[in-house]
Amino acid sequence: MKKETLWAILLMMGLALTRWPGLMPANFSAVHALIFCAAVYFPRRLAWCLILPLLFLTDILLSLHYGAAVLNPYILPNYLSYACILWLGQQFSAGSSFIKLLGGGLLGAILFYLLTNTVSFFQDPAYAKSFAGWLQALTLGVPGLPPTWMFFRNSLMSTGLFTGLFVGAMKAVEHFSPQEEPEPASEEEEESEQKAQETTPQES
Repeated sequence: MKKETLWAILLMMGLALTRWPGLMPANFSAVHALIFCAAVYFPRRLAWCLILPLLFLTDILLSLHYGAAVLNPYILPNYLSYACILWLGQQFSAGSSFIKLLGGGLLGAILFYLLTNTVSFFQDPAYAKSFAGWLQALTLGVPGLPPTWMFFRNSLMSTGLFTGLFVGAMKAVEHFSPQEEPEPASEEEEESEQKAQETTPQES
């Protein structure tokens, strides 16, 4: 396993701990940054096989902590959004600029906000099934509950913060890691290359 991938996994485990109840304000977590950066820095299969089960495990622990049902239909839009953020992250590469990766992480948070609130608009009878009702789902939310724009603000701020920290840490690891020198060619390889040069016809 590459050193950068190992560091990425360690950082992922640390960011996953930010889901601990009460540690962060509402909707202020590293989840979206965690998903996006995993897609960028992990091998393609590892990102899908590690990050979604890790999130599901933390969801189970949170449900047990709050005494809620472990499985409920409301988590389906969340995991659909997570899959979309993973796909989005895999359109970037670790060599992309800091600004480009930060923008990608923020785009993932926006995508999550639009998808989950649109699904809520269709599912919740409190919203009128009209364009005005959809705008309500994206801004004010259900009367008596905190407006959805506040959750979006916190989500955008936390995603920007943690994406920046994660990408900055990975850029630092890449910068300060010693470059691997190519191994010297063996005597047999040198002899074969020399013979190939001798047998190659010279251009007139």
